[in-house]
Amino acid sequence: MKKGLFIVLEGPDRCGKSTQAALLKSWLEELGCEVVVTREPGGTYLSEKIRRILLDPKSNIEPMTELFLYETSRIKHTLEKIIPALKAGKVIISDRYTLSTTAYQGYGRGLDLKTVETLNRIATLDLKPDLTIVFDIPDRVFAQREHLRNGRDRIEREPDIFRRRVNRAYKLLARRPGITRIDAGRPVGTIQADIRARVQKILSAKK
Repeated sequence: MKKGLFIVLEGPDRCGKSTQAALLKSWLEELGCEVVVTREPGGTYLSEKIRRILLDPKSNIEPMTELFLYETSRIKHTLEKIIPALKAGKVIISDRYTLSTTAYQGYGRGLDLKTVETLNRIATLDLKPDLTIVFDIPDRVFAQREHLRNGRDRIEREPDIFRRRVNRAYKLLARRPGITRIDAGRPVGTIQADIRARVQKILSAKK
C-alpha cells in the first residue's frame, strides 16, 4: 500500500461503532495492515483534554462555543495523528469525524449548516476520508436503545428531542454522495461482513 487509508465510522450514540471498529482493526491486521484506531473528540493529548470538557455534565457550554471546541480538537487530531499516520501508510479508523459535527451541532443544535461545513473544512485542511460509513439505526431499534441510555456524559443527558434530531440528521447525511450507509439494526457479524466487503474493494483498488 503506497499510502494510508482513512476510514470513518459515523452514527448516533449506541449504534455499535466501537464494536465494529475493533473487529475491523483485527481483520485488517490479519491482512498485514498497520492500523490506528482513534476517536473524536480526542485522539491526541490536547484533544482528549477538550473531550473531557465537552462531555463533563458540569460544563455549561453554548452551542457556538461547543462547535469551536470540537473544531479545535479536530485540527489538532488531524495534524498530529491522522495525517502522519496516513503518510506512513497506516490505516486510520476514526470513531466520528466531520459528519458528527454536522449532525450534532448543525442539525441537533440548530447552528447554521454553512458555518459548520466551513469550519469542518478548515479544521481538516480539506482532508477527506477514503470511506465514511454511517450506521443507520431503524427507528424501532433506536427507540429501544434510547431506553437503555443512562446519561453519563453531557451529550447523553440531552433531551430525547435533541437525540431524535441527530438520528434524523444521520439518515439525511447518509444520502450524500460518497457516503456509505450500513443498516445497524442487524447482527454484529452481518454488519462486520458488510463493512469488510466495502473496505476490501478500496484495498484492492489501491494495489
